[in-house]
Amino acid sequence: MKDLLLIALFAALGAAAAGLLGLAVLRLLRGRSLALTLFAVAVVSVLAVTSGTFAVAQAMFLSRHDLGVVVTVLGMASVVALLTAALLGRQVAAGSRALARAARTVGGDGGFTPPDRPLARELAAVSAELAATSARLAESRSRERALDASRRELIAWISHDLRTPLAGLRAMAEALEDGVAEQPERYLGRIRTEVERLTGMVDDLFELSRIQAGALSLSLSRVSLLDLVDDALAGAHPLARQRGVRLEGQQVAADPVEADPREITRVIGNLLVNAIRATPQDGVVAVSARREADTVVLAVTDGCGGIPEPDLPRVFETGWRGTPARTPRVPAPGAPDTVDNGAGLGLAIVRGIVEAHEGRARVRKVDGGCCFEISLPAARR
Repeated sequence: MKDLLLIALFAALGAAAAGLLGLAVLRLLRGRSLALTLFAVAVVSVLAVTSGTFAVAQAMFLSRHDLGVVVTVLGMASVVALLTAALLGRQVAAGSRALARAARTVGGDGGFTPPDRPLARELAAVSAELAATSARLAESRSRERALDASRRELIAWISHDLRTPLAGLRAMAEALEDGVAEQPERYLGRIRTEVERLTGMVDDLFELSRIQAGALSLSLSRVSLLDLVDDALAGAHPLARQRGVRLEGQQVAADPVEADPREITRVIGNLLVNAIRATPQDGVVAVSARREADTVVLAVTDGCGGIPEPDLPRVFETGWRGTPARTPRVPAPGAPDTVDNGAGLGLAIVRGIVEAHEGRARVRKVDGGCCFEISLPAARR
């Protein structure tokens, strides 16, 4: 037992000397090649084994022949170990270089191109993360491009929408100024109507800018969806009567929701106004609500005749109207106001407000028209 402890002590001393030397070498190699570091670790390991074995052999007073045999065996084993470490280091370095070349493709138009050679598990995991990151970057870039295109379209449409009513206001103001207006009170009424329309357009732009900037402040409370629908129906009734459209809201459940009453009333109002303007005379706009798991789904169905399938994903985009006639006209003084002079912001505001409530807005085709649905979190019991 005493001999074994002595052998262990000599082996530990020899290995410790090699270990201290290895720590100094690894400190010097900090930040260098991974292959060189792996080779240095193998050299330190071989030196530790060789030093410990040689120290024990010396302490055991082996014969010259036996010592030569031990040294020969250690030498051959060390050569094999170092060659294996060198090959492993080359493989790791080659995999790292291949992964570095592949990393340059992250964010490119062609997407991430993974290395064409097998990688170690850790490097393969890094490659998979790079692929996922590239996919997220491509998706983000696509959203950014779509948003930029939407903003450019919005600027163009707003410019056209503002030019026409402003030109009409100028013409009516000049007619009043020159005294050529046969019925000045009608001109004044039309001017007031156009000013209110422009004010509404500016309010919508301001609301949309707050939504897109994430500055929309919500005052959530437990409120009955039936009460919100009643308020919105009351506000939309005059427009429906003017357009000859019948409003139906008998299938609205009084389920409570966690929502900002003012903002959700605006959402329902926007959906009703769009549905009324898209529905022909003597048509019906129906409002219903149902409970689905932890959400309450409100549906507004119109009689617009349907939206083409390719346009359905764009319905809630900023500025979308679904008609090539982007520029509204101004009715003659005294004529009924039956033209939608909005800027195509209503549905974009609907989606923004609903998503701020952690809800979802969607649209689907139904017989004779479209059904716009919003999902809101149900109030906790």
